[in-house]
Amino acid sequence: MSLKNRKVVVTGGPTREWIDPVRYISNASSGKMGIALADAAGPRCAETVFVHGPIERSLLEGRPYRTVAVETTGELLDAVMREIDGSAVLIMAAAPADYRPASKSPVKIKKDDEHLTIDLVKNPDILMAVVARRAAEPEMEGLYTAGFAAETHDAEAFAREKLAYKNLDMICLNDVGKPGAGFSVDTNIMTVFTRRGARVELALASKRDIAVRILDLIESDMGARKL
Repeated sequence: MSLKNRKVVVTGGPTREWIDPVRYISNASSGKMGIALADAAGPRCAETVFVHGPIERSLLEGRPYRTVAVETTGELLDAVMREIDGSAVLIMAAAPADYRPASKSPVKIKKDDEHLTIDLVKNPDILMAVVARRAAEPEMEGLYTAGFAAETHDAEAFAREKLAYKNLDMICLNDVGKPGAGFSVDTNIMTVFTRRGARVELALASKRDIAVRILDLIESDMGARKL
């Protein structure tokens, strides 16, 4: 099924959760996979939106689609909820922080003690919130959800588990322990699973080529489901 009448919302990059005015919790996501997906979606769909965390601004230069910058996981959730609708495709390639400090220190924490304990609280799961909204609002029924799983061990088992308990349409497994895969590099290796039971391996290739293949698989899966 073609995406030509669809809005595609892609997320990418990390989020930051501030500990104090100079330190934060984050991860090594570069946003390159998300940008590649937004680039691949652009010519196929009615509208592309790229919602991203803190990434190098130069990576976005010359992109023809709309971009939305966020910083925290909460801001990413709010932006995604604003952008999606019942005809959208959400590709959640961002790597949001799972936890945030229970409170942010208003001043820089000094290294006075040998040990420092920071109380963390769990951030909302964005895809779980999106899928819950899809279930609760009839007009959201046509929303297609594709998640990403960056894993280091028991990768396929964890990816399949996420696909099931988050009730996603598709999940793209990124085994970041493999050479040429993961953050910062310009190549990737993926295994894609769908709710219908498909399993497709995408061998080492540029993130641009991987993104094109993922968009192909989304169109094929939507066609099979007649969304």
